Amino acid sequence: MPTFRIHHITSYEYNRPVTESVNEIRIFPFACTAQEVLQHDLTITGNPEMHFYIDYWGNKAGVFNLVSAHTELIIESKLLVRTVPSPNPAQQYTSGFDQLHTESIAQFNLLELSNPELLKQQAAIDEIVGIIHQPWKSVSGTVQECCQFIYQHFKYIPGITDTETTVDEIITQRAGVCQDFAHVMLQVLRTLRIPCRYVSGYICPNKNGLRGEGATHAWVEAWIPGAGWAGIDPTNNIWVSNHHVKLAVGRNFRDCTPVKGSFKGPAKQNLFVYVSVGYENGQHFEETNQVRSPGPGEERYLFPAGDGTGMQQ
Repeated sequence: MPTFRIHHITSYEYNRPVTESVNEIRIFPFACTAQEVLQHDLTITGNPEMHFYIDYWGNKAGVFNLVSAHTELIIESKLLVRTVPSPNPAQQYTSGFDQLHTESIAQFNLLELSNPELLKQQAAIDEIVGIIHQPWKSVSGTVQECCQFIYQHFKYIPGITDTETTVDEIITQRAGVCQDFAHVMLQVLRTLRIPCRYVSGYICPNKNGLRGEGATHAWVEAWIPGAGWAGIDPTNNIWVSNHHVKLAVGRNFRDCTPVKGSFKGPAKQNLFVYVSVGYENGQHFEETNQVRSPGPGEERYLFPAGDGTGMQQ
């Protein structure tokens, strides 16, 4: 069972002082049998009081308010976690769509996670469904086909999308990163009425090399009849292994955003995210990203309001 050290820093820099920075964070490992938290240290600028709660989807969330004036906000997480192998549901479960329907109608949350969004590009999603779906295939087999299709037909190009990119836009450009691939897969599976949810977390390095390793990552969990939730990673065309560390689940990225909040003040912000993932023996991968600030007429990461209030994510 591998053990990983994960160092995650989210840093906001403001060009003038801001106050009352109210934030909600979801950077706590998801409670499940696939992972064990050995140590978790969290440090935040100003050491504000934290209030914790479990949200609708079962994620642990924390809320804090940094009231005094500040020009930077740093949220630093140091995590030591042990993971255990997950079984491959495609090999162990051959249950079909009739059993899926029976299980879905008995649980409201599964019905809720089976409804696709309204898209302009739904015809393109329906085309993918027509390619991957055969009535005689098992649910797990269909999920695997969907994963493989996205991996083969969508290009992995970091930097061409952001957190506001829509599924319609991803379908048009047929390219993106892990978050985008997960959103496309969710839409395809939900069109087939397969309950599925978005997962945020980290992907840890292994000997074979994986797209996005040593960084924050996103994948999908699908409901497999007789098995329950099973993770699958369309960015790498694999079922989730013990090299994935799960933080949060939800209907889409917005339910799992690691950090989001608001502040008071007519300031512009810069957002930097640093992630280092490594083994106990010292081998590690790291990545630092600067999220671009809004350009003229754009309000993607900073939403100024008439009262001088901004929003960050």
